[in-house]
Amino acid sequence: MDAAFKARIDDLVRNHPILLFVKGTKSFPQCGFSNAVIQIFKELGAPFETVNVLADPEVREGMKEYSSWPTFPQVYVGGEFLGGADIVRELHAKGELRPIVERGAPSA
Repeated sequence: MDAAFKARIDDLVRNHPILLFVKGTKSFPQCGFSNAVIQIFKELGAPFETVNVLADPEVREGMKEYSSWPTFPQVYVGGEFLGGADIVRELHAKGELRPIVERGAPSA
């Protein structure tokens, strides 16, 4: 992985308590899995940012290596990789997501 790319992503992850790498945007998700994750974070009332992987081929390919996760969305909370849509949905259904969000993004 290119050092400049890694530094760029490290900076994004570090500067956004909740960051979702998704297909599309917060207001216009372009895949069902991305939409599901966005809706969960909206339901939690957690402030979050998104990065549209469709808009930047380097991010779309590089994130697979960065996170060791092959699909999108990719969710980061408090600078740590949480997982993808299935993990987020499962945590939310069990009531375990909110405490993770509150620990990782205290203003949430």
